[in-house]
Amino acid sequence: MKPPVSHELFRERVTLVLERSGMSYAAFARKAKLDRSTLSQLLTGQMPRLPRAETLAMIATTAHVSVDWLLGLSQREEIGSEIIEAVVQIEPYANSPVQTAFLEWVRAADGLRICTVPIGLPDILKTDDVLRLQYPTAFDTRGLTPLEAVTRRLDLLRRPHQQLELATSRDCILHFALAVGQWEGASVEMRLAQFDHMIALVETLYPSLRIYLFDSGRAYSVPFTVFGSQRVAVFLGSSYLALNAATHIEMFLARFDDLIRVSIVQPHGVADALREMREMVR
Repeated sequence: MKPPVSHELFRERVTLVLERSGMSYAAFARKAKLDRSTLSQLLTGQMPRLPRAETLAMIATTAHVSVDWLLGLSQREEIGSEIIEAVVQIEPYANSPVQTAFLEWVRAADGLRICTVPIGLPDILKTDDVLRLQYPTAFDTRGLTPLEAVTRRLDLLRRPHQQLELATSRDCILHFALAVGQWEGASVEMRLAQFDHMIALVETLYPSLRIYLFDSGRAYSVPFTVFGSQRVAVFLGSSYLALNAATHIEMFLARFDDLIRVSIVQPHGVADALREMREMVR
């Protein structure tokens, strides 16, 4: 399994290639056809972030290393045209389910196998009250609300031949049941309603929706979604890294299948597992 993308590791590796080159920030930036301030901000800014896809490709080409290596996805430095071309875009994440690009990727993968490892409790299964608790400011902006975005995803899932496989840790759902961590303060009524909602969706949408629960003590994965054979979107924290090379898609599909194999609850048993965790709500 490849490691998750790290802002810190990215900085370390770009700093390393700069030192190897013997060039100053300004000289390297000129050779890469970048603004010096852009390079400086990426390496020294107080708000760590990854560059845009074009910037990332320019740095990799100038340094004669692979994009995968710069991002910490590979230990191999060798450059390859397929790797650079595989970086489609870096899509900002606004801490909300309202992601226009994500919805378009789902639509484009209509009828294809979509596999996702969410950040935590899957947005697609959340009630309006839980969405409001987690994303309060997203309901104050114009455009789609989080609930409307989730409803659109569910509508897409109800299309004929649509498939969504979802692998998440049992622990993240258990934490919600027990109101610990980010869910501290969630009322008993809210949590019970959320479990009833999840159980109903799981039973109604199966087998179009197949959920696997794994033990986070035995398995870990960076959050990602594979959209059929079209692309994989890796969640970076503040953005999505979208890749379309067949090798990357195959790698993440293999990781998803690994999670399926080690899952402690298979799709046919998820509703019963949710009922058991519902009994823990106090």
